[in-house]
Amino acid sequence: MAYDADVIVIGAGLAGLAATAELVDAGRKVILLDQEPEQSIGGQAHWSFGGLFFVDSPEQRRLRIKDSHALALQDWMGTAGFDRPEDHWPRRWAEAYVDFAAGEKRSWLHGQGVRFFPVVGWAERGGYDATGHGNSVPRFHITWGTGPGLVAPFERRVREGVARGLVELRFRHRVTGLSRSAGSVDTVTGEILEPSGIERGQASSREVTGAFELRAQAVIVTSGGIGGNHDLVRANWPERLGTPPERMISGVPAHVDGAMLGIAEEAGARLINRDRMWHYTEGIQNWNPIWDKHGIRILPGPSSLWLDARGNRLPVPLFPGFDTLGTLEHIMSTGYDYTWFVLDQKIIGKEFALSGSEQNPDLTGKSVRDVIGRARADVPAPVKAFMDHGADFVVEKDLAALVRGMNALTKEPLIDEAALHRELVARDREIANPFTKDLQVMSIRGARKYLGDKLIRTASPHRILDPKAGPLIAVRLNILTRKTLGGLETDLSSRVLTEGGEALEGVYAAGEAAGFGGGGVHGYRSLEGTFLGGCLFSGRTAGRAAAGAVG
Repeated sequence: MAYDADVIVIGAGLAGLAATAELVDAGRKVILLDQEPEQSIGGQAHWSFGGLFFVDSPEQRRLRIKDSHALALQDWMGTAGFDRPEDHWPRRWAEAYVDFAAGEKRSWLHGQGVRFFPVVGWAERGGYDATGHGNSVPRFHITWGTGPGLVAPFERRVREGVARGLVELRFRHRVTGLSRSAGSVDTVTGEILEPSGIERGQASSREVTGAFELRAQAVIVTSGGIGGNHDLVRANWPERLGTPPERMISGVPAHVDGAMLGIAEEAGARLINRDRMWHYTEGIQNWNPIWDKHGIRILPGPSSLWLDARGNRLPVPLFPGFDTLGTLEHIMSTGYDYTWFVLDQKIIGKEFALSGSEQNPDLTGKSVRDVIGRARADVPAPVKAFMDHGADFVVEKDLAALVRGMNALTKEPLIDEAALHRELVARDREIANPFTKDLQVMSIRGARKYLGDKLIRTASPHRILDPKAGPLIAVRLNILTRKTLGGLETDLSSRVLTEGGEALEGVYAAGEAAGFGGGGVHGYRSLEGTFLGGCLFSGRTAGRAAAGAVG
């Protein structure tokens, strides 16, 4: 029986590239399929900030951060909250991933030429007890070169496979079915879409020009999640997070539609934890969009005052950067799907980072000079562009004008100037006192005890209403769709499982399609910096396992 390749990989994102690279190393012949044009190789990883989760890294040790495998595992399990029978494999994957992050992950990447920014970020700080959600220490390592810098070595390895005659790249191939011609799933069918010269991330044509049928001994599904399909996001929205938002913006292009998950399920795969998802609460509309409803996430420092739609401060510990899904749950309980940051220019200049490779040209371009220039600027250029052009930004010299601008952006004028003034005065009074009962003020002071935060991520404590720190700024924050935490259930060899718990012969899955491992390695919540690493780890695992299974 003739095969077109040893393995077919569906999806040319980071997980697919990692899997293909491992297959090439093993001398296997691979066909790599993707519905998008070749200029979109690397998928969503290209657009990412390049954040990676390491444990007890040299970067941490240089900054006197004491981390350990035991502490990281405690944080992961306290964050994931595994509590379902189907969490057996996700829990096993979580243990394996923490081993990887505390072990060979950094040296493996370093050996391929990947380097890291020396200051470690502190994402998802939690704010609960020691065994609850959040990172106990800073673990967010930014790739030097951001997302493109992380994609590059894996794309290079795949293209070397092309040069050796081991890899065929077939873009504009949209898979519509998986089937068996013998005992295992070995046939992939689909449609060939017309060529497209669009820029990366833009919507490509869906005009069908032909059909294809390919056969291989194994198939690896690395097709991503559902974040670009708002209807599917709403259909899977969990009751615990309240009513789905009426309005959302997209952190991923529309082709991230979840279609391949349904196709795999029709072929016999088990899809678990559909209701686990990761959406950001600090989304802003991109003033220069690449795809439809294109949103950018603010990665905030801890000082902005966070208000709900009516101007009430969010409850403890829902401060900027502390608990993404806890904040989302609270927001959806308010009856509105947006919130506000209120801050000043001193805070925005020091504390606002924007997620995305294109929003960080200094890091993406690996320019030390530009990184230094960014640190010296009153406001970094990408952030200043949003202040000047962003639809969600209000910048004014006085509070009355700020409130008028805020109310002009919403259907109802819900912000009361007198109430907001009282809130700001009360907060500023606590800042001026060496003692405080305001836990956000405590968190600001605590953050500045960490050198990394003090240097580049946390403004020195000051009064927001101090004219010297102005102008005043308000930012309307939207719900931003992003990651699918559930997915195809897989064992520790990335083999896709059926409803009965047996392996679906011939089928493997990795990346977001597999919930980054096992069908949901993160459980309910993420520690951040774990999505790209999950793609790499599960993609590597799937590639090695499939290589060992075919011959």
